[in-house]
Amino acid sequence: MALWIAYGVRRRFVHAALLLAFSAAAPAAAQDVHILAFGDSLTAGYGLPRGLGFAPQLQAALRRNGVRAFVTDGGVSGDTAAAGRARLGWTLDCMGRKPNLAIVALGGNDMLRGLPAGQTRTDMDAILAELSRRQINVVVAGMLAAPNLGPAYGAQFNRIFPDLARKHDAALYPFFLTGVAGDRRMSLPDGIHPNFQGIKKMVGGILPTVRQAI
Repeated sequence: MALWIAYGVRRRFVHAALLLAFSAAAPAAAQDVHILAFGDSLTAGYGLPRGLGFAPQLQAALRRNGVRAFVTDGGVSGDTAAAGRARLGWTLDCMGRKPNLAIVALGGNDMLRGLPAGQTRTDMDAILAELSRRQINVVVAGMLAAPNLGPAYGAQFNRIFPDLARKHDAALYPFFLTGVAGDRRMSLPDGIHPNFQGIKKMVGGILPTVRQAI
């Protein structure tokens, strides 16, 4: 979840890079499993060398388990749920073919900025509705509010992900950062973003849910 200032400066360059990535991923066989990792810096591999982020590690893990997967990195560092909602349509349209599964991992930046939980819910609801309209299976990678935001905000925010997963008949992985959040050994020096081992832990945690969803 990169700082919003960095996101604003890099947004156009990141979007251009996503277009190139989608074009490269398009010509694959019909029997292959195509997955879109749609999120923020947690899926974009912020601060990590190319090939070590969430999407490539998940793809490698699935292939080790016999699934010929192609995981497209649709993460943009700094994205809120609203920003993800705004780019979802063209992201899908630029992929060349419909993904078999989308992993939606947004909301963390909303929480860090203290945005109203109702706004996050509305934007996440719209994202899941669009994926449902396009008949794309979904795994919702949930987030949890930091304790310092208070119990009232936490109660509202934390309900968003299970509520919407049920509403849209999506699979739910309750907390994307399970086993990583709060563990300095799993994070970059900024104490926020996961390092290689942190991403590996995240992939190992969500892998059974992803395999079941595909």
